[in-house]
Formats: sequence, structure tokens, C-alpha cells
Amino acid sequence: MYLTLKALHIIFIVTWFAGMFYIVRLFVYYTEAQEMEEPRRSILQDQYRIMMKRLWFGITWPSAVLTLVFGPWVALMLGSMPVWLWIKLAFVAGLYIYFFFLHGIYKDLQAGVVKRSSTQLRVWNEVATIFLVAIVFLVVLKSLLSMMWALVGLAIFTAVLMIAIKIYKRIRENKK
Repeated sequence: MYLTLKALHIIFIVTWFAGMFYIVRLFVYYTEAQEMEEPRRSILQDQYRIMMKRLWFGITWPSAVLTLVFGPWVALMLGSMPVWLWIKLAFVAGLYIYFFFLHGIYKDLQAGVVKRSSTQLRVWNEVATIFLVAIVFLVVLKSLLSMMWALVGLAIFTAVLMIAIKIYKRIRENKK
């Protein structure tokens, strides 16, 4: 039973992350469509709103809820709560905060309100990657020394991602 619940937890984590990664890409596309001429802008933004709604409520929200159902269930079956698991839960709490922030962006875009640039949204897209890397390393490594090295690696990884986003922005601007 434990391994079945753990497998279900992992499956819903994967689908939840997939939804969060893709929804932000749709946010970027929606925002970039804002700069287009009519009727192209309206056609694209209407289609992106439909895609966002189906993804958000058909995959992402159910996966977030089922992750939250199976995670504690697996932890209860595990019995004890080692230090690494408490640290992981702190990252998971941060991930849910990020998820609710994405929900706010979703609601704004459904209402046709664009508050962030496509570059800002590209940065937000990488936040899920940072959480993913941190959580996976914590779950796999589990030792305190390994966790410290993983956090150093995470900081370096984050810095490299931010530099890559800036380089990509410059390349896009030079093409225009």
C-alpha cells in the first residue's frame, strides 16, 4: 500500500509541475499577443484563455490537490519525520505559495488584465524549476552535508538561470 500511495504522490507531483510549467508559457504567449494588431491579438488571446482554463482546472488544480492528499498520507505511513523531510515540506509550502501566485496571474489574464511583461513571466517560469531541483535533491540525498552542497548548487543553478534569461532577452531584442 505504501509504495502505491508513493507512486500516486509522484505521479501527481509530475502532472502538477507540468501544469505549472506550461501555464506560465501560456501567460507569456498571451502577454506577447497583447503587442499584436487586431484581429490577430483577440483571436490569439481568446484561444490562450481557453487553453489556460482547461490546463489550470483540468490538470494543474486537481494535481495540486491530489499531491496534497497523497503527500501527507505517505508521510503518515513513513512514521517518523526526519530533518530532510521538514526542509522539503518548507520548500513544498513555498511551492504552494508560488502556485497561488500563479492563480492570481491566471485570474488577471482571464479578465484581460496584463500586469507583467513577458520577460517577468519568463523569470516566474523558472521559479518552479528552482523548487523542483531543491525538492528532488532533498528527497534523493537526505543527508545534511549533501543538502548543504545541494543548496549551494541550487544557488549557482538559480544564478545561471537568471543570466540565461537576460541573454535570451538581449538576443530577442537584437532580432527586432
